[in-house]
Order: sequence, then structure tokens, then C-alpha cells
Amino acid sequence: MSSEEITRDPGLLVAVAEDLVPSLNGASSYRLADALELSALGLLDDAEEQWISASLARVTTTGSAQRWRERLAELASEGVRLVSVCDVDFPSNLRMIANRPPLLFVRGALTPADDRAIAVVGTRKPGARGRKAAYDTAAELATRKVTVVSGLAEGIDTAAHEGALSAGGRTVAVLGTGIQHVYPAANRQLASDVARSGACVSQFLPDMRGTRWSFPVRNIVTSGLSIGTVVVEAGETSGARIQAQDALLHGKRLFLLRSLVTTQPWAQEMATHEGVVVVDGVDEVMVAIDAELPSEAAFL
Repeated sequence: MSSEEITRDPGLLVAVAEDLVPSLNGASSYRLADALELSALGLLDDAEEQWISASLARVTTTGSAQRWRERLAELASEGVRLVSVCDVDFPSNLRMIANRPPLLFVRGALTPADDRAIAVVGTRKPGARGRKAAYDTAAELATRKVTVVSGLAEGIDTAAHEGALSAGGRTVAVLGTGIQHVYPAANRQLASDVARSGACVSQFLPDMRGTRWSFPVRNIVTSGLSIGTVVVEAGETSGARIQAQDALLHGKRLFLLRSLVTTQPWAQEMATHEGVVVVDGVDEVMVAIDAELPSEAAFL
């Protein structure tokens, strides 16, 4: 059995991923993403071929590949599909970052229109003004046919998804759990609404519960799916600050609301970095990224 067979057998692919990188996180995860893409092109070097082949031997012996074939069929009946870096419909923005995940489990649909995507993120405990700013920002982006990406957390993320939905737009929720769980539980209906108008996605194995490390990790995907990130309101230790750093590492645009910069020392310091723009509203975001966003007409 050759490594190239992985790209043609989703159950085998997930079994190998689980065997090599059970957490689907970290340097080994990024190595696997590289190896899968190279394998699909027939360009895998000897060392990586041996790494993958050893795993293939293990998962074939244990039967985990067949278990995952059956599991993926069950998930498909629940409206969940697997998208890997080997697939042509793996999100283009995400494919461009070095620390992309090898797999995504998707409830709903990712479309080429999601290349026009902006992340809107912030604290789980915003003030009323911050919550309104997130809702209004997302709604305005949605009216301009920009997909709003966020993390389905309480507070700013919830307001961003709700704002996009209220405008009849697309929104994508990046989960810090496996696709079969929703955290917080209070957002189960919101997750269902998001999946109907866009997608819920997870890089983790489907039944994984959230952990202290998985929520910061999902910020990588939230940034990666987007052309840029808007941080609405976030404290010194907020996960949104981590995503701001991820966006800069990814070479993405980072937008900080002026109200955030005037109140948070970390935002004041970050505003001095190249690639960071302090904005008052969506008009300034669109001006800054208009040349980078694919034309809306391209998806009509």
C-alpha cells in the first residue's frame, strides 16, 4: 500500500492522522499537512514516505481505517463531511498558511465565496457597546457579501455570527471542540443556524471535548480562513489577542477598533506594528482590503 492511496480513501486518511497526530495540533500536524499535499502530487521524499508508510502498516493491522470509513459514513448521515488538504475544495485562504491543519470536519458548506472572508473576534464578556459594535460590524460586512468568520464563543463571537445572520449573509464558526460538540451549550441553536447559512468547522476529531489548549489553537484556523481579522473588544489575556498575533504571523491584515486601542495598552502597542490598521468602522476595513478580496462578481 502506497502513501498516495491515502488521498483516495478518507477513512484511511483519518486513521493515519489519528495514528500520527492524535491531537491534530502542533508541528506534527503541520508536517502531516505538508506530507499529504506532497503525496497527492507524487513528490513525497523518502523520509516522509517512511513516516507515512509505517503508519499505514499500523492502521491496516489494527483495523482503524475500516472503523473510520464506517464513522465517516455515520457523520455524513448527520450532515458532516471531511475536507482535507488533498481536496480541491480545501479553503484557499487556509491553504496559504504554513500551520494549516491537515483535516477539517465541516457541517454545512464551505464555498468559493468564502474566499471573501473577514474574522470578527473579541472577548467573551464584552460591554454593551462592544457587543453592538461586533453585531453591526458583522452585519455590514455581510451586506457587502463578505463571509464573517468567528469562534462561536460567548460575547463578541456570538454577536458577530448573529449580526451576519441578521443581514442574510454567510458566516463560518470555527469550533474549539470536535464537530459533534458545541461550546458553550447555550449556542447550540446558533451553531445550527450558522451551519444552514454557512458552515461550522473543526480541525479536531469529531468527538473531542474542548480543552484549555484547543480554543487558542482554533484561532489559527479562524485567522487562516480569513483575509484579515477585526478585533472589537479584548483584554490582555483574551483569546482574541492571540488571534491578532496569529493574523500578523500569517501575513494577514489586522484591524483594531479605535475604541479598543484607546482602552487597552496591548492594542496600543500592537497598533504600531506593520500591517495593523486602527479603524472606526467597516468602510475603512473595506478600503484597506478591497484589492485583496476576490470580486463578488466572481462567484455569481
